[in-house]
Amino acid sequence: MKKVLWLIVFLAFNFGALGIGVLLMNNGPQSSWYEALNKAPWTPPGWFFGVAWTTIMICFSIYMTYLIQAKSTSNIWLLFIVQFILNTSWNYIFFNQHLILFGLLVIVLLTFLVGYFLMNFRNLMKQKTWLIAPYFIWLMVASSLNAYVLLNN
Repeated sequence: MKKVLWLIVFLAFNFGALGIGVLLMNNGPQSSWYEALNKAPWTPPGWFFGVAWTTIMICFSIYMTYLIQAKSTSNIWLLFIVQFILNTSWNYIFFNQHLILFGLLVIVLLTFLVGYFLMNFRNLMKQKTWLIAPYFIWLMVASSLNAYVLLNN
């Protein structure tokens, strides 16, 4: 039963982060500013972002449920909170404020943080480490998209 409660908590936090991010975007992907940008040729269609983030947050919630049960420390909670802040703030920084360089810095920091989860807890998490891989891979793609916008606009 405890595992189910942790999963519900992490699903609520992670999907809450997505909701906050959407609110902070200020209609970002549909804005004239974003539409006018020279975007990377590998930029996925708009619908893909919702599918990707839904999958990522489900996997990350399951991962965090197992991790917090295996090693519940204040360090893990701090890392999770920093991840939450970086994840939600990127939307505001990039889409709302149009601070492309600062957005790239934030998403690269987030990528390194998720990479830290991936590498630092892999011995503890074993095969469950694969649950965080989609998040890490997507952040590398998103970082490249952000970098392309910075370099080509």
